[in-house]
Amino acid sequence: MTDPLSIPSLVASVARRFGDREAVVDGSERFTFASLAERVQEAARAAIAAGLEHGDRVAIWAPNTWEWIVAALGAVSAGAVLVPINTRFKGREANYVLSKSGARLLFTVRGFLDLDFPALLEGAGPLPPALQRIVLLRGDAAKGEETFKAFLSGGGDVSEGDASSRADAVKPEDLSDIIFTSGTTGSPKGVMTTHAQSLRVFDTWSRLVGLAEGDRYLIVNPFFHTFGYKAGILACLMRGATIIPHAVFDVPTVLQRIGEERVTVLPGPPTLYQSILNTPDRSKHDLSSLRLAVTGAAVVPVELIKQMRTELTFETILTAYGLTESTGTATMCRQGDDPETIATTSGCAIPDTEVRVVDDAGNEVPRGEPGEVVVRGYNVMRGYYEDPGQTAETIDKDGWLHTGDVGVMDDRGYLRITDRKKDMFIVGGFNAYPAEIENELLRHPAIAQAAVVGAPDDRLGEVGVAFVVPRTGETADPKEIAAWAREQMANYKVPRRVEIVDALPVNASGKVLKFELRERAAKLLRDG
Repeated sequence: MTDPLSIPSLVASVARRFGDREAVVDGSERFTFASLAERVQEAARAAIAAGLEHGDRVAIWAPNTWEWIVAALGAVSAGAVLVPINTRFKGREANYVLSKSGARLLFTVRGFLDLDFPALLEGAGPLPPALQRIVLLRGDAAKGEETFKAFLSGGGDVSEGDASSRADAVKPEDLSDIIFTSGTTGSPKGVMTTHAQSLRVFDTWSRLVGLAEGDRYLIVNPFFHTFGYKAGILACLMRGATIIPHAVFDVPTVLQRIGEERVTVLPGPPTLYQSILNTPDRSKHDLSSLRLAVTGAAVVPVELIKQMRTELTFETILTAYGLTESTGTATMCRQGDDPETIATTSGCAIPDTEVRVVDDAGNEVPRGEPGEVVVRGYNVMRGYYEDPGQTAETIDKDGWLHTGDVGVMDDRGYLRITDRKKDMFIVGGFNAYPAEIENELLRHPAIAQAAVVGAPDDRLGEVGVAFVVPRTGETADPKEIAAWAREQMANYKVPRRVEIVDALPVNASGKVLKFELRERAAKLLRDG
């Protein structure tokens, strides 16, 4: 059988290949691959009826649910470009993504998990002019909005043949999505990837990890992230695995669902497995079905890998490294790698791509020496949406994607990430960028200067610490600033601690000495 060349052709193929197998399980909703394909086409017909044209952007701001899957795949099958929005974003952050992308339609939720995303948007100022429709996947629609049911009913005037023709018109080289990732410039940047890239990378990913037909995959990783959408939804479609969306990570609920649904696949950041292992009543749950774990995004202790093998039932545990700009994947461990390799490296380059460690001049450094990690191959993004300047800074003339991460490569070609050249730190699996957080903090009326660094944390891997210089004549209260920050930005970005200082340490050219602040931050958290 010919491999699908686009996400719409993948959806169509699963109905033929896996038919009556269970495709999605979400609460009382259970449907087969054949039924999923029918629902996706229904959503595609509705999108066409709503006036969406090939290449239009469609945003989705919602937790992991079956509606997310159907709405997203339906929009893409109508030829639209998907723009997932981080569910931890506040109104201003989401408004920026909607404005920058020019999204014409937004799928979102109200009243689910106490979330009211339309209200957050309304509180952030005027809606972007390009945004024409807001569709509530769950919750009651207010004035100017419509429910998902009403949206779907609008597709009745579009024939199945018209929907199929639109899906067939989607080419491998067309954009499949624009995923916004915060950058060190302080504003989120839209990473553009194509259908061909998404399918090829995650065909490789799912093959290397051993995802198989009949697997039952609990997707805790959020759908707005490459890991949840592509290593989750798309990978399951490719291999015939059951998609079990999970909206919020809560250990007791996850343990219960593993037993009830006989979950076999559970990828996630190291904190997910540490939380499960540290649960006192873990033995009360049947976790014997678990067989495959894929982790990364933070330092992985060797002891954790050993515990996952001895105290849980995982047969295969793999680590990987990637970034949104590399379609989520650059290096992967392989089945059969020893625990030390899995814990201390992120594997080697995926097939048909290149990964190097280079110096500031772009020359490859000797094995065992640190340098910047660069990536080249079919997995490198098409660029940042409407931002050629940032694209040129990130992808050099020879096609190398400069990751900004510092790593060391061993003689086998296995990569170990040691630092972040761009000061990024990772909070529970989420990338946090100091420049973006600092820009937000400077909006506070009492703050004149702010510097944010990451500091080690036992539970989350790293957390942010903010060093703040008050404005002249102003009194800055750390607790008040932290509370204000929680209202302004996603919770993983909010500094764990705010430290008031008279001045920031700088070098002769005025650049803030972040390494000095990291040492101070680590000591502050260590000493309590």
